[in-house]
Amino acid sequence: MRSFAFNVAYWFLSIAYASAAAFAALAPGRGATSWIIRRYVKRMVQAMRVLAGIRIEVRGKERLPTGAFIIASKHQSWGDGFATYDQFDDLAFVTGDHLEKFPLLGTVLRKLGAIVVNNCGGREARDSLKQSGATAHAEGRKILIYPEGNLAKVGEKFRYRSGVWHMYRDFDMPVVPLASNLGLFWPQEEYAKHPGTATLEFLDPIPTGLDKDEFLARLEAVVEDRTAELIAEARGGPVVPNVRVLAPDEAVRAAKATPTA
Repeated sequence: MRSFAFNVAYWFLSIAYASAAAFAALAPGRGATSWIIRRYVKRMVQAMRVLAGIRIEVRGKERLPTGAFIIASKHQSWGDGFATYDQFDDLAFVTGDHLEKFPLLGTVLRKLGAIVVNNCGGREARDSLKQSGATAHAEGRKILIYPEGNLAKVGEKFRYRSGVWHMYRDFDMPVVPLASNLGLFWPQEEYAKHPGTATLEFLDPIPTGLDKDEFLARLEAVVEDRTAELIAEARGGPVVPNVRVLAPDEAVRAAKATPTA
């Protein structure tokens, strides 16, 4: 019943606020659209708590640096974006171009200054990150990115992609790792929701100046290790390291490369 009630509210809120935001996008500037999206996010987090029984506990905000920085987050749930966006007044976020297939959403994303990249990655995605990220950086905005590029199942992880490092290097901004166990309560994009207290934890910022391999290894280690600990804490069991699996695009390439009999 909780899942049904929340999903009804999810679609009602999404359609209502997306329509209002698209209308507000006709106004000059980002102010009106941003205000509506912030209200939408707050209502969604409220619906998660009241209807789905999912409370959000946020830890580590005292670790956040001043000024602009990049948040590199674990991504196990469609609710991650709502829970994280709700912690800031103005946040630029990196998202795949799959969201533009929804009516009106492309217009709203562009108005918000979201950084929309090609889901397939490659040079086109890097160029989009560089160009749109430069605009957000110039405006002094914080940037949210999911380095794995896909929603992972609880207990799994994907390869950390280099887009976050390119922004870290090009814009000389510290990166704040973000661990989360929200996937236990709202798994990926699944219909079923499970009541409980989900935790988002901001970890110590990674200072600027690291080379690509060192940076990505450090980021993956701290995010995945702490995420596994948060999952174990919520389950009341031992810490089980997340297992690396192929991302959807990697699985497709691997299948094409496998010779047929």
